[in-house]
Amino acid sequence: MPKLIVVTRSGEEREVMGEVGLSVMEVIRDNGFDELLALCGGCCSCATCHVHVDPEFVDKLPPIGPDENDLLDSSLERDAQSRLSCQLQFTQALDGMRVRIAAED
Repeated sequence: MPKLIVVTRSGEEREVMGEVGLSVMEVIRDNGFDELLALCGGCCSCATCHVHVDPEFVDKLPPIGPDENDLLDSSLERDAQSRLSCQLQFTQALDGMRVRIAAED
């Protein structure tokens, strides 16, 4: 199983293992990170699963779709590494990826 490094809003960093094929949001949620709300359950209709992806992995991710882009535009915390974790399928190629849970808007 590939590893995902999750940094909480308070700066705590934890390595977790994730099942290939789940979304990054599901890996985070299934490993007990309660501050990632993911209110819509992964339907890309809110931005409560917003994360900042480590720059070295940004180019390994699929392009941002129009719905994801619109939702991220609603966040004051958006930056060049912002993604909705529900839109990122966790794959072996993402082994070791580091994400920081975005501040709550």
